[in-house]
Amino acid sequence: MEIRDLPALNALLNGTAFVLLLIGYRLIRQGKREAHRKVMLAAFGISALFLTSYLIYHFNVGSVKFQKQGAIRYVYFAILLSHTILAVPVAILAPVTLIRGLRERFADHARIARWTFPIWAYVSVTGVIVYVMLYQL
Repeated sequence: MEIRDLPALNALLNGTAFVLLLIGYRLIRQGKREAHRKVMLAAFGISALFLTSYLIYHFNVGSVKFQKQGAIRYVYFAILLSHTILAVPVAILAPVTLIRGLRERFADHARIARWTFPIWAYVSVTGVIVYVMLYQL
């Protein structure tokens, strides 16, 4: 794999994390705690792989400019801005939520997971949208 292939890998990892988050949410709503734990560990691992790949790519390539003009440019930057701003708390919320669950502090875990899940899911899915808009339009 070459550096130029990393944005597609990053989108795949983000999309996979999003799907795993949805599955994990459904599993816990069904009371399947052990399956939920396994899926959420996988989502966290996939997100960690994404972050590593993302940092490697941008360390080597730098910033990539959005080339399109017109209304799509405003849509792109609105999505990118919200994605970027919300990615910061995910880097804190996801490990804290994970640790609380692994330590079986379920009340604390559930309280923070109510915030972590929608933000993390949004960041994951908008990561795919940013990729499509930046590299596929």
